Amino acid sequence: MGILGIGVDILHMPRIARLMERRSPAKFAQRILSGKELSFWQAIPLAEEARRTRYLAVRWAIKEAAYKAVYPMARPTWKDFTFHSLSSDGLRKPTLEYHIKSQDTPWLFHASVSHDGNYIFATVLVETS
Repeated sequence: MGILGIGVDILHMPRIARLMERRSPAKFAQRILSGKELSFWQAIPLAEEARRTRYLAVRWAIKEAAYKAVYPMARPTWKDFTFHSLSSDGLRKPTLEYHIKSQDTPWLFHASVSHDGNYIFATVLVETS
């Protein structure tokens, strides 16, 4: 295994809040979330605006970091990734799925996210097998 790339992104959450206001939260979410992520986001109550904004901000930062880690070998779109902040059993680290896997891209993604106030910091490391 070797390292294909490392990507990082830092995001100020008010930026995402402004984008949501400009476009409408639903349109913005449809643009950047995979199908699984969108279903989860839609289930968050409308009254929990801060939680809905944070959910979108985390995925934005992770996907930006992932893009930086694989470019120029690949040019994924927002929906090519699905970020799972917790495993189904709650015991494993967060995971990042890349939906364009093929024989030419046997990549393993490692993702980490940190939150501090209004800032989100995301790191993605991509390994080749």
